[in-house]
Amino acid sequence: MQALYAFFQSDNKDLPKGERDLFTGIDKIYDLYIYQLAFLVELHHVATVLSEEAKNKRLPTSNDLNPNLKFIENKFILQLVENIHLKREMNNRRISWSNEFELVKKIFNNIKASEEYDNYMNVSDDSYKTHLDFAIEVFKEHMADFELLNHFYEERNLHWGDDIYLVNPMVVKTIESFKENSTPDFALLPLYKDREEDEQFIKDLFRQTVMQYDETKKLIGDKTKNWEVERIAMMDVLLMQMAITEILYFSNIPVKVSLNEFIEISKIYSTPKSKLFINGILDKLLIDFKAEKKLNKIGRGLME
Repeated sequence: MQALYAFFQSDNKDLPKGERDLFTGIDKIYDLYIYQLAFLVELHHVATVLSEEAKNKRLPTSNDLNPNLKFIENKFILQLVENIHLKREMNNRRISWSNEFELVKKIFNNIKASEEYDNYMNVSDDSYKTHLDFAIEVFKEHMADFELLNHFYEERNLHWGDDIYLVNPMVVKTIESFKENSTPDFALLPLYKDREEDEQFIKDLFRQTVMQYDETKKLIGDKTKNWEVERIAMMDVLLMQMAITEILYFSNIPVKVSLNEFIEISKIYSTPKSKLFINGILDKLLIDFKAEKKLNKIGRGLME
């Protein structure tokens, strides 16, 4: 949707370039995923540095000299520190938190001040599950929607303010997938479930939406005679064009799935009334498509 919006807004209607930009944007989502995992590693690094600095103070306290090392020795985070796939992706994508010590320190101090941290550091249970559960809690409560961190990401990529809501569940799923016996070559989540199939779908939906632009715009115009299509929110028109394209030209996707997906997207990216407007227009078009036998769905249950 974002790539199509940019394509239609641009004066340059170079389709191959639009596709390249689309896949570059998708790949950048994985950068954000790696950034979030790498942040946990950097938290560990900052905690270690601060602990050493405390020991070397001019007048260290007994706590400074004999610190509670439970967080520094967190069994899951140590696995992440040694994970070869994370190291490789950070290196290949040039992802590093090394220049952001103060930001990471600020967030770490925020974590240290929390009740969750205090409970974790003082509970006697040293099981792997305790360490893993705390890592998940830290991520959800102090990273997933932390304003300073989100601002950092948005400064690097305008779309990451939205992409973070795709990435955060991936990070939680990744943490939950680790086991006590996970080795350094434990695999991270891939960007695609089935790369070849998913990339083909993305390319087809992008290209078909562009190619069917005039047809889908006319179909929408015929159902909005009391409106000028140009006066309807551009995002609404685009979402309907994508939905119509998917309904008519993707035989293996159920109609209900297409409708639900684009209506859900409209709730996030368009106006409060858009979902009702889009649903109403698409319902009218579906009646016509069925009457004209334009729906070419393959398999049981795909028509409805």
